[in-house]
Formats: sequence, C-alpha cells, structure tokens
Amino acid sequence: MGRANQLRLLGKGIMFQTKKIVSYRQFQHPISTSVAPFLSSQSQIRRNISYVNRMRKSTIDDNTLRLLRNEIRYELDHSPLQQPGSEINGFKVDERAGEQWISLEKEYGEKEVIKIEVSMFNGSVPVPNEGEKKGLPGQEVQFHITMVVSIFKNNSNKVLEFICSAWPDNISISKLFVREQAKVPHQPYTGPKYRELDDELQDSLYEFLEERQIDDSLCSFLHKYVNYKEKAEYIRWMKTVKSMMEK
Repeated sequence: MGRANQLRLLGKGIMFQTKKIVSYRQFQHPISTSVAPFLSSQSQIRRNISYVNRMRKSTIDDNTLRLLRNEIRYELDHSPLQQPGSEINGFKVDERAGEQWISLEKEYGEKEVIKIEVSMFNGSVPVPNEGEKKGLPGQEVQFHITMVVSIFKNNSNKVLEFICSAWPDNISISKLFVREQAKVPHQPYTGPKYRELDDELQDSLYEFLEERQIDDSLCSFLHKYVNYKEKAEYIRWMKTVKSMMEK
C-alpha cells in the first residue's frame, strides 16, 4: 500500500474516533446537568435533617439536665440532709453508700462481736384511727425494716442469728437459728416459727437482745437513719445520672 493511502486511512480513523467522543459527550451532557441540582438538593436535605436531629437531641438533653438540677436543688433546699448520727448504743454505723443496706457493729464483753444488717424500708402496715378498720383509704402507714442480728462468739465457729422486724418503736423477732461462720447452707433449717415457742422462752430471748442494747431505742434510731438514707441515695442517684448525661 502506498504512503498516500495509509495517510487517508489514518485520517478516516481519527475522524471516526472524534465523532464517537463528540457523540458520547453530547449524550452525557444533558443528564449530568439535570442530575447535579437534584444531588445537591438531596445532600442539603440530609444536612438539614442531621442539623435538626442534633438540635432536638441537644434540647432534650438540656431540658433533662435542667429538671435534674432543679430536683436536686429542691430536695436540698426544702429538707437538707441531716444524718442522725454515726453511733447508737455502742454500735458504729456504716452507711454503705450506694447500697440498700446499712451495717452496725460493736464488741460486747470480751467474747462477743455483734453485727447487724439493716434493710431500707421494705414494707408497711396501715395504722387505723381509734374505732376504724385497717386498710381504709387515707390511713397512715407504719414502715417496716428487716434487721438481721448476728452474734459471733470468740470460741466458736458458729453464729447465732436473729431475723427481726424493726418497727418505729419496737422490735419483733421472726426467726432464730445457728449457722456456720464460713458458709450459709442453701436452705438451712431456721427453727420453728417464733410465735410457736414457749411464751417464757420468747420473753427471755427478747431480754437477751435488750441486754445487748438491741431494743426499742435502736429501732427508733434506725427508722430515722433509714429515712435519711432513702433521701441521700435518691440525691446521689440524681447526681450520678446528671454527671453521666453531662459527659
């Protein structure tokens, strides 16, 4: 093939490729110009939604924090925390912050250590006015506290344990049993019902506790202390929630 023919073929090839490119660009251009505003609009909508969500979350968080601060301030202003004391009848009190129990402990004589575990309020009974039946609407209630008295003897690996109800002005024994110090059986035999014991024996066991100053005055103190702890734990809980939400 002569050089002139080669040049003609090469020129036709270049023209053919150029037409393809031009045709492709002409085909693409109208779509790209119409899609661009749509994509830009969608992106703006997404940004707006994200902004609204952030603002809404910020508003909710701020409102919740405001309510928590107001409630904490109200509780502290209207009835400031007043701890009843850290000792009663020779017992030292451990508040056990953040728990639903408090502990008391003392040595009695040379051979005994007494430990008491006290629940927060965990029950109540109605107190009717004179001549009324129990359970009528509007009656006041008397709150109940569970008290576990454990008496350790220096020369024994066993524990004498009383399960009691502490009412505002008196103590009531529910159970009495002996257990090992090291471990508590899964289902220990806890003796007969206390009320089924001989009356004289019942009275003697109350005297046994009273001799160790586990008596009505201790119950009165515990009700005041648990009332203080209920409020202290409530305020502590609100402060903890507020602190977490501020992070």
